[in-house]
Amino acid sequence: QREFTQKKTFTSWINSILAKHTPPYVVSDLYTDIQQGHLLLDLLEVLSGQHLPREKGFNTFQCRSNIENALTFLKSRSLKLINIHVTDIIEGKPSIVLGLIWTIIFHFHIEELARTLACTYNQPSLVCSSAVDSSPKASRSAKKSAKIKERWKMSATKALLLWAKEQCSLHSSVSVTDFKSSWRSGLAFLAIIQTLRPGLVDLEKAKARSNKENLKEAFRIAELELNIPRLLEPEDVDIVNPDEKSIMTYVAQFLQYSKNFTESEEDVQEKVREAVSWLAAQEKKLAKLLVETENETYYQKSKEMMSFMETFNQEKTPFLPVLSSKRGEAELSEGQQQMKEEWDKVISQINEWKAKLDQMLPSPLDSIEAWLQEVERLQAEDLPDLQDPFKAMSVFREIIVIFKGLMDCFDSHLDTLQSFKNEDEKNMPLVLPEKLEEMKRRFSNICSTNPSPFLEYHYGLCSAIANEVKLKLNVWDVKYGAKESVESLLENW
Repeated sequence: QREFTQKKTFTSWINSILAKHTPPYVVSDLYTDIQQGHLLLDLLEVLSGQHLPREKGFNTFQCRSNIENALTFLKSRSLKLINIHVTDIIEGKPSIVLGLIWTIIFHFHIEELARTLACTYNQPSLVCSSAVDSSPKASRSAKKSAKIKERWKMSATKALLLWAKEQCSLHSSVSVTDFKSSWRSGLAFLAIIQTLRPGLVDLEKAKARSNKENLKEAFRIAELELNIPRLLEPEDVDIVNPDEKSIMTYVAQFLQYSKNFTESEEDVQEKVREAVSWLAAQEKKLAKLLVETENETYYQKSKEMMSFMETFNQEKTPFLPVLSSKRGEAELSEGQQQMKEEWDKVISQINEWKAKLDQMLPSPLDSIEAWLQEVERLQAEDLPDLQDPFKAMSVFREIIVIFKGLMDCFDSHLDTLQSFKNEDEKNMPLVLPEKLEEMKRRFSNICSTNPSPFLEYHYGLCSAIANEVKLKLNVWDVKYGAKESVESLLENW
């Protein structure tokens, strides 16, 4: 399934690039078409803007020469081509071909785009790594250079994820934590479209639709309105563990669109001023509402909250492009800095109000809500990056025990929620039906993403154990002359 999805996604991406080639080239079968070498050279020429040497014929020698030229060019860009050999490409080996194309996509598409985000998210710059490579000590710093490039590779992925999170953060009900299950519902794609081009989608209606319907709608709008090639199909994403590389390739195109879609500085500043004025008005409106509903019942308070949020989400639509165009702190104008502060204040007030309402939920919904929040927090957390393997083992073991303990309560909490009788002694509703539906949706989300974080925690634990073993083995390399020293060492083990 993963190989099939990658082949389809990568082929569509290549075709979108080769449409710019003269003459245009269309790949029909990636594994077959790549064997002659011309496809690779055409692709690299469009991506790099350079003319590469090639043999014009199609015999075995000429095909081999063209592939060698392509691989030599990639190596000149300091790209690691691990276990990628000319023979494997000539034979069209799927895993090798897909690995090579992913290396090209990541370097020329994702890294190039993420480079523009480096300052915003304080990631290491590729300029820094090239500076290390060109230092007088370059001959002794091969390992250090490789580490920096590997760290940047992680940073490019993280920068793209942070960008996606930022686009979705303007829509409180949409959360992105990875390039896998976070995209399954289709809401994340729709949220990004709504942020980049306000008014094209209705997120409230989308919440009531199926995953496949949302994905189909998102891909359709992206293709028709944003001119983003349709690299994925709903069935590629609406599965338990969608392919991370395929989703990253597609999401990067939205970032590309945002970079190409620019307005004049004067227009931007005018919209910033309007946004600041609107946010200040929302802050006053919210503060007034909190005072007016202080003595109301939970049901009435949540009803007022829902009404406020509906209006807030409708009115913020025209301001989404300026609200999402955050730059590095040093680049913010005075107006943008003020807008950022006003936005943070309003969102803080809204979150505080929501937290208080959650604490007021009638029993047993209050404990179920607390359980949901704890599980969601654990699922959203990044794996801790601990240098001390012994400490890492301890931390991961603790997290696994906590996570497993929480998930043991899944069935009982879901049964309680589904059997909850939503009326008081006067047959009046205790909770808004929308709140109950929202809680049920969150159970579904947890169910669909559950194995992923649990496996990641176990992976972290295994990595920590492996690192600890390596440290121990290094100690064992030392020669111990006395019997007592060896016995002491064994006792420590």
